[in-house]
Amino acid sequence: MNRLQYSKIIMGLVFFLSACSGNSGGDAPAPDEKPDKFIPDTPFKTLRYLYSISGDKTVAGMHNREPNATPARWTEQIKTVTGKYPGLWSGDFLFQAENINNRQTMVNEALAQWRKGAIINIMWHACNPALSQPCGWDNNGVLSSLSDEQWAELITDGTSLNNRWKAMMDEVSVYLQFLEDNGVEVLWRPLHEMNQGAFWWGGRPGPNGTRKLWQITYDYMTQTKGLSNLIWVWDIQDFGSLANDVNTYNPGDAYWDVVALDVYDDGSGFTMAKYNAVASVAGNKPMAIGECQKLPSAAQLAAQPRWTFFMGWSELVFEKNSETEILHLHLSPRVITLDEMPGWQQ
Repeated sequence: MNRLQYSKIIMGLVFFLSACSGNSGGDAPAPDEKPDKFIPDTPFKTLRYLYSISGDKTVAGMHNREPNATPARWTEQIKTVTGKYPGLWSGDFLFQAENINNRQTMVNEALAQWRKGAIINIMWHACNPALSQPCGWDNNGVLSSLSDEQWAELITDGTSLNNRWKAMMDEVSVYLQFLEDNGVEVLWRPLHEMNQGAFWWGGRPGPNGTRKLWQITYDYMTQTKGLSNLIWVWDIQDFGSLANDVNTYNPGDAYWDVVALDVYDDGSGFTMAKYNAVASVAGNKPMAIGECQKLPSAAQLAAQPRWTFFMGWSELVFEKNSETEILHLHLSPRVITLDEMPGWQQ
């Protein structure tokens, strides 16, 4: 036996033994296996779940806009069309007198949805702290503005406007504490669409702009109010400036858990450029479609697999999508509906 023949025999034995051990490359997984996903050491069951499905599946979600007196209206409409409930339920603290008075009704629904196994998302279209509350969807309310001087006062601790904002946070914190006392984790999405200048809180770039107000809000609610059931969702909109906005409006990695993109530019839709812009700042953290009117298709979700949930915007979903499109999406194997959720009860 020559040296070449001997070497071939030895190599064959090594290959055979490696195959028998089920590992063809040391500690590397076999070609048909995926490496373990990064899932952080966090007490949040919801957050661990989003990490676990990232890259594979997407939770179907639905927002339930006003009135807060019927906080599951649009979720029920999805059930009517598809035969399935969304895996994510969303509500809003809102700003009108009737809806402020029905905040407890809204959080009662959040509790009921949590007990059914849904992911809970809550928003807050807040009134301008420099003006009056309740307010409207107008330039004296949610769509109003602050002067530069008023903004500087708002973000300065102990001033009248700063204290007013804290008092408004005190009001909604009562309901968030109610949910915490009942074991409910909340995807908390205040000051949404931070790059959206139509809202009094948004469209102010720079370290003392909108992201400073986010940091103040985060610190007050987590430290002063002591809320420990909030998963912070930092949210921006799909403007043409998105590639820059993901950095300009980023409040800092320590200040958010999930990054979400609101997709309303139906002309461009769910482009890879938007997806990549969000992925560039997400790191290992979950990404989501925070709001949309035109729903993504199953094929688009397959091409952009890191979207961990999408949230349709109430009535707009039924205006911008056919019932067939809604049905096909919710029946897709890639999309998780309530009946497929793991449940949160111990």
